[in-house]
Amino acid sequence: MTLKDVKHWVFDMDGTLTVAVHDFAVIRRELEIPEGEDILTHLNGLPAEIAAAKHAWLLEHERELALASTPAPGAVELVRDLAAQGCRLGVLTRNAQELAHITLKAIGLDQCFAPQDVLGRDNAAHKPDPDGLLQLARAWGVPAAKMVMVGDYHFDLACGRAAGSKTVLVNVPENPWPELTDWHAKDCFELRQLLD
Repeated sequence: MTLKDVKHWVFDMDGTLTVAVHDFAVIRRELEIPEGEDILTHLNGLPAEIAAAKHAWLLEHERELALASTPAPGAVELVRDLAAQGCRLGVLTRNAQELAHITLKAIGLDQCFAPQDVLGRDNAAHKPDPDGLLQLARAWGVPAAKMVMVGDYHFDLACGRAAGSKTVLVNVPENPWPELTDWHAKDCFELRQLLD
């Protein structure tokens, strides 16, 4: 299968469709999460009352970032091209679903994604778990092997591999995870050229 053959695309949000702005060190410090620990995994392991308060802080912090989102180089052109070609497009993010919709609107891509095809941490187990990708495969009625997961981080690629999908790494100059990557493009402009 070549990228030109792919008609079902799933994108990570932050750092993939947008310029990455999360300062994870600040988030860990504010939420008292040890350095190096995965934020969502840590929060999910806390007692419910404490987790709820910390999730609420995280949601508001990320809401400010979502409202100020800027598109990653080439992302708008790539997604609009794929939409114009009739491809089915989804988003799978570790962010909250409502914030993903705010982000898509901020970068001018909200019309390219059906609302139900935008999944966040409140709809699926967070990446690298393949749950969200498999949900989209079922909803679209296609095998995961016919889909591609596009992201900028190990979690995106590992999620794609676990689901049985193809994977694309973008917005990273060198590929530190070749064993998880089917295609690598330094940005979405370069990824768009791979479709010609």
